[in-house]
Amino acid sequence: MPKPSRALDAQIEIATPENIAFAYILAGPFVRLPALLIDVAVRAAILVGLALLCMWSVGFGAQGIGIGVFLVAWFVLSWFYGGLFETLWNGQTPGKWVFGLRVVTLDGRPINARQAVLRNVLRDVDAMPLFGPGIPLYMLGLAVMAASDRYQRLGDWACGTMVVVERGRKLTALTQVQQPEVLDLAQRLPAHFSPGRSLSHALALYVARRRNFAPPRREAMAAPLATLIAERLGLPPETNPDLLLCALYVNKFLDESALAAPAITPETALVAAEAGA
Repeated sequence: MPKPSRALDAQIEIATPENIAFAYILAGPFVRLPALLIDVAVRAAILVGLALLCMWSVGFGAQGIGIGVFLVAWFVLSWFYGGLFETLWNGQTPGKWVFGLRVVTLDGRPINARQAVLRNVLRDVDAMPLFGPGIPLYMLGLAVMAASDRYQRLGDWACGTMVVVERGRKLTALTQVQQPEVLDLAQRLPAHFSPGRSLSHALALYVARRRNFAPPRREAMAAPLATLIAERLGLPPETNPDLLLCALYVNKFLDESALAAPAITPETALVAAEAGA
């Protein structure tokens, strides 16, 4: 049986029986919330459209049929919207697709129809307790997710599933860095310093993936490399490691000519930077 390792921050590695390891970025509650809101908006738009259709059908003496269609649609959307989409779209709903999220099994495989439907039916349990007239607070679901190292809610526990972030969408374009502290530090770096190909590649990967980690974890990851660079450039020892690597990335890739040019991939940027060095 595949053995999932424990999650480190928001990342987990799963080893297959063939001893091949796959890394997944776990989707926490605040990453999944915008996707949920989009799905709620999609369902609401469909119901509003059907309600207008029902009102229009009254003029043709088909009020009973219109109301019946609306009630059936309301029932299907309430209980099977997520299950149907996750079955047909390989673990994604429209909201998950927009934000690059996908539901997979604990061993990294695609989910089946039973898992897709059951995890969504159990969403009503995760929504407890209710506030006022049927407003879900999702406190139970949040508490269960906080106790899980894979951010599993009750539906995920019951079905053996988890929600991950697909990496394919993360490294398709040059990463923009707009933090004022980074831009200020980039202007104060020595103009003569130019990182080579290996360091440029490391900077590109770090900046593209740093968003997946909390600030203290970023500083711990960046410290070994940033400390050596700070000593070489004569920077103060208290220079923030995370900001320093980002500033080097800005100086290397996001100069005025790069910002004015069309969006390019990190790999193309590395080749262009090396050619101009």
